[in-house]
Amino acid sequence: MSINDLPVLSALRTKMQWHQERQRVLSENVSNSDTPNFKPRDLVEPKFDKAGAAAGSIGALAMVRTTTGHIAPSNGGGDTFDQNRRAGFETRPAGNAVNLEDEMLKVSANQMDYAAVTSLYAKSLHLLKTAIGKG
Repeated sequence: MSINDLPVLSALRTKMQWHQERQRVLSENVSNSDTPNFKPRDLVEPKFDKAGAAAGSIGALAMVRTTTGHIAPSNGGGDTFDQNRRAGFETRPAGNAVNLEDEMLKVSANQMDYAAVTSLYAKSLHLLKTAIGKG
């Protein structure tokens, strides 16, 4: 069994990839804060089963529907992107719904969560190295 096959490490890697992708999406929201009719997006957080595998996933990340017109996944899941659930709450006259304060709070929370996951991943690898006598 390879170290890459351990469910805990696989779940941590999936979570790190999700945080990286979320950072990209949040940065797009911030960079388009003055674009007319732009709606901010966010990603659905991956869910894991008790074995540490991403629940309802094909490959590393779960499938999501970006539009209700898309065909639902065969497993019955129909999760979607968070298309600003408070749509219209703080929409400016130009149609832009980006709230920079909310986006920056999400960015900082995402950064802290990513740091926690990478620290846990590094400590898990160190623990495994110690267990096999190479640490």
